[in-house]
Amino acid sequence: MSYLRTILAGTAAAVIGTAALAQDTKVIGVSIPAATHGWAGGMNFHAQEAIDRLEEVYPDLDFVLATASDAGKQVNDIEDMVATRNISALVVLPFESDPLTPPVQSVADSGVWVTVVDRGLSVPGIEDLYVAGDNAGFGKVSGEYMASQMPDGGKIVVLRGIPTTIDNERVEGFQSAIEGSGIEIVGMEHGNWNRDDSFNVMQDFLSKYDQIDAVWASDDDMAVGVLAAIEAADRQDVKFVLGGAGMKEMVKRVMDGDAMIPADVTYPPSMIATAIELTAVGMTSTAPVSGTFTIGSVLVTKDNAEQFYYPDSPF
Repeated sequence: MSYLRTILAGTAAAVIGTAALAQDTKVIGVSIPAATHGWAGGMNFHAQEAIDRLEEVYPDLDFVLATASDAGKQVNDIEDMVATRNISALVVLPFESDPLTPPVQSVADSGVWVTVVDRGLSVPGIEDLYVAGDNAGFGKVSGEYMASQMPDGGKIVVLRGIPTTIDNERVEGFQSAIEGSGIEIVGMEHGNWNRDDSFNVMQDFLSKYDQIDAVWASDDDMAVGVLAAIEAADRQDVKFVLGGAGMKEMVKRVMDGDAMIPADVTYPPSMIATAIELTAVGMTSTAPVSGTFTIGSVLVTKDNAEQFYYPDSPF
């Protein structure tokens, strides 16, 4: 009987130990937009790569990744993570700021750590950690370059991204940088960081305005659509297009001295990996990681483009 009791006691201890280990495992949910454009495709690549790497580094962490093609799907994904996976932390890049703010607020109120990436929420201070590029700086660098290339002023059109806080910050930074330069923004519309949408927007601009000296596309995917529209219309008045984000095709054109793409501005999609890794550190150590982590934007010109050209990158 004592032998049987020993076996049972050992079995019970093993079961309890396994249960305790399971309870100690923390789940980090990662909710991001689907790869609807090039930058998002790069972000998806870096998110999965980071998760694969961190699961090896942190055996006590589990990750669940969900991608959404619209804001409604993303809200459902997050609610499902809370209900079925009991997440300890959420890393979220909002598809849009306004519709994601209430559900993420609810997650934060429940005691879950929240890391917001790139597109801020409509209400500040909900998140524990905010990781993003310097969006005001992105706009400022773009505007300063535009002003340097147009010393006598001129007429430009602007394509905005999806309506978000970061888009507002970029546009405000750009407008401040060109103030007093003689540059006039004759048209400004949302291209939604999408090539097809931007092609249509640029077609409208070209039909509406007889003279457009340059375009701030504010994103490389949108710049692709803009360039296609200019070529289709055979317009010779547009001297150059300035995009941004560091798409390898655009950086290559800068390297090659393409007059239509003389420069670019960095905004790395790998910031999602930074956010996931910092969240993992916060879940597994006492290291302080709350606050804001900002990744600066750099002007890419022919002189330094080789430093920013990654031919094997998905973006």
